[in-house]
Amino acid sequence: MKRAGLAEPNAMTLATSTPSGRPSARMVLLKGIDERGFLFFTNYGSRKGRELATNRHAALVFYWREVNRQVRITGRVSKLPAAESNAYFATRLHASRVAALASRQSSVIPSRAALEDRFAELKAEYPNDSPPRPINWGGYCVHPNEIEFWQQGPNRLHDRLRYRKSRGAWILERLSP
Repeated sequence: MKRAGLAEPNAMTLATSTPSGRPSARMVLLKGIDERGFLFFTNYGSRKGRELATNRHAALVFYWREVNRQVRITGRVSKLPAAESNAYFATRLHASRVAALASRQSSVIPSRAALEDRFAELKAEYPNDSPPRPINWGGYCVHPNEIEFWQQGPNRLHDRLRYRKSRGAWILERLSP
């Protein structure tokens, strides 16, 4: 996966919503950018996974306080092919792969100890072997239809440039702050 000069890891805010419009946002790691869009991986049964299953639209925000800039992206989301999820899963550290098997992300658990016990059981089951990618874990791609670049300006006269996809072409628009 191409990284386009991005430092690893690269955190981004992912915003999703329920079919009725109830929003939620969380930080996730950007794992790649390519001609399709912005790639990340997660548990399909997590809150974000369940929301994306019923509402295929999401927003991403990257913010760099040090340089007073942000990039906001909106677009349609699709699952990555299983082969691509398998390939990425194989690159994760052994313990991270075991943790993906142990966690039922976003589910209520009885205690931290229960999670740690499950992790220990699976670690013993796969001491040197490669744990298989869980069927409920994989990648997503946010296919951008709008990308906005924001740069803080003096007197709150910020620069805002928006690229909006229309009929397959990108249109550049300057927005008022």
